Amino acid sequence: MKNGKLRIGVVGLGRAFSLMLPTFLADPRVELVAGCDPRAGARDQFSRDFSRPAYEAVEALAADPEVEVIYVASPHQFHARHTQIAADHGKHVLVEKPMALSLAECDAMIDACTQAGVHLLIGHCHSFDTPYLRTRELVQSGRFGAVRMIHALNFTDYICRPRRPEELRTEQGGGAVFSQAAHQVDIVRLLACQEPERVRSALGNWDESRPTEGAYSALMWFHGGAYAALNYNGYGHFDSDEWMGWTGEMGLPKSSEDYGAARRRLKSIAGPAEESALKNAGTYGGSAYTPPDRQAPGAARHQHFGPFVVSCEKADFRPLPDGIYVYEDDKKYLIDIEPPPVPRAEVIDELYAAVHAGQPCLHGGQWARRTLEICLAMIESSRASRDVILSGVMRHV
Repeated sequence: MKNGKLRIGVVGLGRAFSLMLPTFLADPRVELVAGCDPRAGARDQFSRDFSRPAYEAVEALAADPEVEVIYVASPHQFHARHTQIAADHGKHVLVEKPMALSLAECDAMIDACTQAGVHLLIGHCHSFDTPYLRTRELVQSGRFGAVRMIHALNFTDYICRPRRPEELRTEQGGGAVFSQAAHQVDIVRLLACQEPERVRSALGNWDESRPTEGAYSALMWFHGGAYAALNYNGYGHFDSDEWMGWTGEMGLPKSSEDYGAARRRLKSIAGPAEESALKNAGTYGGSAYTPPDRQAPGAARHQHFGPFVVSCEKADFRPLPDGIYVYEDDKKYLIDIEPPPVPRAEVIDELYAAVHAGQPCLHGGQWARRTLEICLAMIESSRASRDVILSGVMRHV
């Protein structure tokens, strides 16, 4: 660590990187020292923006001696290979969710990082968001009794947004389970402070032009006696941000007048090639990319993943973008949470503590492997129309 900063090299300068960029720009603990992407336009923009090298090959970035941490923000199907390359070069690894597409890949990633003596952290996932972490603290305080039930709900336009062809193929890591349940399952596990033992789910695939899951419902039972209901719909009709005070997922104000924008844009696209081009144009280095404001990169409120209600024996909790509502037997009140000066700073908190102080990661490889196991079980449960018993229970959460 040079000058007390995390020197990060980025693999994949696409949408995930675009969403993390405001964090990297605003957090003084971070220095971007290298980039990597197959798109020449993205590489050129990175070099212009940061006066640092941008590589076409992952191996070249991993060999750069200036790079201390590699942020793997490449498409899902490359996470395992890119993590192993990073570990082979002795770099700590921050990997976007989902961790990988199979448990075998997760095991290989964990083993590679363990053998290399480097830290492995999976994020950003919305379970990093401060309102959920503070709600977990309330649960862990013991004042309100054990968690008995969790309700999680999110309605978005996920499946209507521009996608590359593989993002619409479940077997290639596409669809709402890999991309969206990874958030919701992570949050529910964090809030329950227990590990699930069984899952039953139904997946929704209702648009033949988008041949992957755009919705799901799941019921999870936990070893401690709690259960959780998870519901997600990405087909772009009802928007559950209406129930979050019109604060969008990224913590920014959202206009209800934008209703149906994603569906209207999708209808205007001629085919898969045009759709891929449209997505590339809007990501880092693309012709329609809008860079974040370096002077005001923060969010107005904390990020979120839709409405949650956590029911304990003596109270219910409802985390919001600006606080936590607590509903006790004889009173309800709001615990205010200050706006975030840096969006997603919680990811850097955990990464910095691991690399700088050797602290174990909450969102490490074993944690993320468990989340993927549950996501895969959701797919299996729906296809087989049965409960799926989960294995490899994590005892320390």
